[in-house]
Order: sequence, then structure tokens, then C-alpha cells
Amino acid sequence: MTSLDRRTLFAAGALGAAATAATVGAAPASATSGHGHGKGVVPGADRAAADRWKVLRGRKVGVVTNPTGILRNLRSIVDEMHDSGAVDLHAVFGPEHGFRGTAQAGDAEETYTDPRTGVTVYDAYGATADSLTRMVREAGVDTVVFDIQDVGARFYTYVWTMYTAMRAALRAGASFVVLDRPNPIGGTARGPMMTTAFTTGVGAKEIVQAHGMTVGELARFFDGEFLEAEEGRTLGDRLEVVEVSGWRRDTVFADTGLTWVLPSPNMPTPNTALVYPGTCLFEGTNLSEGRGTTAPFELVGAPFVDHRWAERLVARDVPGVAFREAYFNPVVNKHVGKVCGGVQVHVTDPLRLDGPRLGAEMLVAAKALYADFAWRQDSYDPARPFWVDKLTGSPRLREMVDAGAPADEVVGAWREELAAFDRRRKPYLLYRGGRR
Repeated sequence: MTSLDRRTLFAAGALGAAATAATVGAAPASATSGHGHGKGVVPGADRAAADRWKVLRGRKVGVVTNPTGILRNLRSIVDEMHDSGAVDLHAVFGPEHGFRGTAQAGDAEETYTDPRTGVTVYDAYGATADSLTRMVREAGVDTVVFDIQDVGARFYTYVWTMYTAMRAALRAGASFVVLDRPNPIGGTARGPMMTTAFTTGVGAKEIVQAHGMTVGELARFFDGEFLEAEEGRTLGDRLEVVEVSGWRRDTVFADTGLTWVLPSPNMPTPNTALVYPGTCLFEGTNLSEGRGTTAPFELVGAPFVDHRWAERLVARDVPGVAFREAYFNPVVNKHVGKVCGGVQVHVTDPLRLDGPRLGAEMLVAAKALYADFAWRQDSYDPARPFWVDKLTGSPRLREMVDAGAPADEVVGAWREELAAFDRRRKPYLLYRGGRR
């Protein structure tokens, strides 16, 4: 996503997401689970294409996608749909960075006619449910297709892009089809619950910090749990999920055999996604979360941090990761041009890695060691000034860290609500293997 320091906080229904056109090889230099599951993983888009797009036959289709919406041959699903002659393609709805990924951070491609396909591409970045509904109706669409790679964290806004598109489809009387993709960090739910008072564009509804679902499962959850309360009805049978074949809940991206396409400029590798649900919390502090380096969210630090932070974290023996004392000089974002001391987080066991716990451990240690540690405050929201509260879903984590609570106590505070969410999501899950 774009830097949360630079992003304008959009309404809960806003359509905001980032993408780039760059690709890298299948999960390069990424820790694997060692289980060997998933080499035969086939995303929903590939399954639909292999079936000659039968799921969309006879429909007037609009697609919400970006450069992550590719087949295993690395071609855009929109290009494949168009060239197949089997899909009546009426529109593409481009999020932040646009459908082709040509726009810079915090920007979008203006509405235009795509020269490759002749299809109208609507600028849907920042769209509300109302404005996106108007676009769907203007395009004459009766089926909205969603295909964007998520990374499994509540504050990574593609899932709220999807929720807004679901609301728009419902209002326009259209069907909604999700071409599902694996959750790159696996299928286990972790972390604290969003509370209603702290919902924003980086957490529009009450789900936990690492939801442990694919976007197809989340769409089913959103339809069953939220749409009726917000819209007075659900999509019901008009929601379809083309499932991923060969994916299990204990499979991380490095074990899928798929090619990683950067979902956003600061999500360069699958390992970034693994640590992101925890280290993104440093966006709510005066420490750099590694933006402006070649390892965002893996490098964390500040000019006032020294070797003691790494030493304390190593002693904590945090599951699934190892810490290395590191020094870096960000070229953008916080502490530009300054040498930052800190740590690099190295993934050692993806299935034992609990991102929200990782974040809590690192915050507790930093707060205890450094008098210069501070929470970011935003003047535009005086009632809820602390950004970390918006990321974690409530003031609880911040207040516990300030009070000197140990990491085990911070993590224990969300155990009951996490268990309740795990029970609540079970009817909507589609995939098995490992913890459900």
C-alpha cells in the first residue's frame, strides 16, 4: 500500500489499494514452511480460464483488478478474457496505481479507454459505495468480478476494496464473482479484533488483525456477517467464489509454486507479507518501518536505537523469527538521510510466526529501552489521534505497552476475542489443512 504516513484517511467504504506491474520469480529468497504442500496450487482465475470462462458466460462483466490479477502464464486476466472471445467485458475498475499499475503512490489512472482491449477503465480509487454503484450502472455491468492478491492483514486495504465493490454490486442488482487466490501467510487467524469505534479505511469492519482467510472466504464472511446490517440484504446466491485448487490452510506463498507479483510497492517479497501484520504497527510510532529501504517491514529502527534492542529481542526467543542487529539509511519516509539503528527480522518458520505477537514483542522492548520512543499522533482526528489504535483496533495495546505490561500479557489480552472470531468465521471457510 502507499505509505500510511502520506495516505489521506478515506471513508470506511473507500476503494483504495496499490499495485505495481513488477514481478519476481516464484517466492525468491523466501522462507518455506518445510511441509511441501501446495506445489499444485491453481488460483481461481486459472481454473476459470481453463474452463473457457464458463462462470462468466452470458454475463455483462466488470472487473476489479490490478497487476496482481494474472494467470500462471503471467498475462492479465483482462487481456485473457478479451482475447478468449468468451467474456462480454464491459469495464475495468482500477484501484490506486490503476489497472495497469502506471500511476504513482497516492494516485490513479484517470478513466480512459484501454488501448490493449478497447475496454473502458474507470478510475475507482477512493470510490465510495455510492460512486462505485454509479460506475457499475453506467458501464451496464450485471456481474462484478474481483481478482486482487491480498496479503492477509486487516489494514492492507484490498479487502475493503472488495467489500465496497460487493456493496456496489448489491445496490446495482449485479452478481459478484471472486476469483480466489491463496492467503500468502496461511489460514490461521491471529491478533486483536477491530472495535466499532476505531473503524477506518484501514479496518472498516470487525475482523481480527490477521484474518487467516482468502479473499473468497472473506467475501462469504462479509456477505453473511455485515452486508445485511449495512445494506438491508445480502448477495446470497449472487455471490460466487471460484476456488483455489490445491491450497491448504497450512500453506504459505513460498510453497505454492506461484509467481509473486508485488501487490504494492512496499510488499516486495512473500517474506514481507509474513512479517507485515506485526511490523506494520511501527507506522504508528516514530520508528521507521523500513520504507525507503530494500527490505520494508523487515528492517525497523530509528536514530536513537542501538544494539540493546536486538539483544533483548533475541533473548525473547520469539517463535518463527530471528533478529539481527542492523543499520540502515531510509531514502524516503521517516528519518530520511539519517542512519537508523535497529533490527532486521528474519523468518525462520512461517507457520510458527504470529505477526501480531511479533509486533507486540518488538513494541514492548522498544518502549522499555528508549526514552525517545513515541507514538505517532494525527492532528486530523483529534478524537482518535493515535494511528496505532486504528491499526490494532482499539487503544488497548498502546495503553498496555505504556503501562509496562509484558508481551505475554499484551498478547493474552486478545486471546478470548480471537477465539470468538475463529468460531464465527468457521461456517465461511472453504479450505482445510492445519488449524482452521
